Amino acid sequence: MSDALSAPSFQLDDTQDETRERPAWAAVVSLTFGVFGLVTAEFLPASLLTPMANDIGVSVGAAGQAVTATAVVGAIAGLAAAIVTRGIDRRVVIWSLTGLLILSSAIAAIATNLPTLLFARVLLGIGLGAFWSMVAATAMRLVPPSALPKAMSLIFTGVSVATVSAAPIGAYIGNLMGWRFVFWLSALIGVVTLIVQMAVLPRLPARGSPDIRTLFRLLGQPSIALVLAGIVVVISGHFAGFTYVRPFLEQIPKLSVEAISLVLLAYGVGGFFGNLLGGAITARSAKASVIFGAFAIALMGASLLLIGTSPIASAVAVGLWGFAFGALPVGFQTWLVRVAPEDEAESAGGLLVAAFQVAIASGAVFGGLLVDGFGTLGVMAYAMIATLVGGLGVLLLGGKSPERVGAAAHAL
Repeated sequence: MSDALSAPSFQLDDTQDETRERPAWAAVVSLTFGVFGLVTAEFLPASLLTPMANDIGVSVGAAGQAVTATAVVGAIAGLAAAIVTRGIDRRVVIWSLTGLLILSSAIAAIATNLPTLLFARVLLGIGLGAFWSMVAATAMRLVPPSALPKAMSLIFTGVSVATVSAAPIGAYIGNLMGWRFVFWLSALIGVVTLIVQMAVLPRLPARGSPDIRTLFRLLGQPSIALVLAGIVVVISGHFAGFTYVRPFLEQIPKLSVEAISLVLLAYGVGGFFGNLLGGAITARSAKASVIFGAFAIALMGASLLLIGTSPIASAVAVGLWGFAFGALPVGFQTWLVRVAPEDEAESAGGLLVAAFQVAIASGAVFGGLLVDGFGTLGVMAYAMIATLVGGLGVLLLGGKSPERVGAAAHAL
């Protein structure tokens, strides 16, 4: 294995790592596998919650804390990953995080009580948050700067496929074979991913010596602060609306459960193709990808407010909402690693993970308050306003989207 990895076609020595003239696409694909496995494992409880709760003898609400545990730990792990793993070859770190996917899935599969299940989900949160914090920085070292948007789009394809397939396939297989079998399949996905990563990931020596001061220094850079603020505002609006899209579809256009399932499938498929478009736009301007996604979601929110009583119009709007959202993650993440110094890109990735988690949490809180106070129309209005304001902020304050990794950061 070591001989294969030291071959010129795979190894990135210091000179190759600096110039990145030859893209290591097989290594990028291995990151896509990792993202797919982690996101699949993250989403599985949503489709298996009832049988899981019944089997381990707890309420559905208590079992639902398996999702909360993953999210909270993921945010912390994202911030701490670059600091805790400094000095360690990044491919070894990635192998270890994929190992956590395998271990967490296996422990979940044999869990007989809630503490064991939560422990498994904590391990997944560590793997998920840390992996996300360094995936863009790792991709940046595997391909030339001009190919980074394509690489990020490829990586986010794993997210799109997992988002579309994890819940329905998990529910179907769980119904046939039991929920524990589904988690064993998740562990198997992790094993296959680890084998691929060990075969194709080159040596990636650690860069810099990040510490807690690195995070504060990055937050003090206006360009990075703007990206993070844009994430919080835009993603908060998106998740507020999407979290309550099912009750909206039930109450306003009065769709059946079967129809809602098809609409949500359209949302997922739209996200897949939106991710591809986002990668193409980001190749020219990451800022443009973010603006497109934010304004398009705002437009879909307005459509739901104005013509949402029409079943066809609301279904189309939700599908296009997914398409619009697909452009946001690749745009935000590529923009962030471009404005951050290269040796601090992993720490910047940790801030991005934390910003996404804050946005998701705040969107859920605001959305819940608005639904209780003003109904589902109120939460769609918030989604429209937040994404519109966030998009305008990026448009007016974002300046020129940097086209070279680290260019803006080094110019500050």
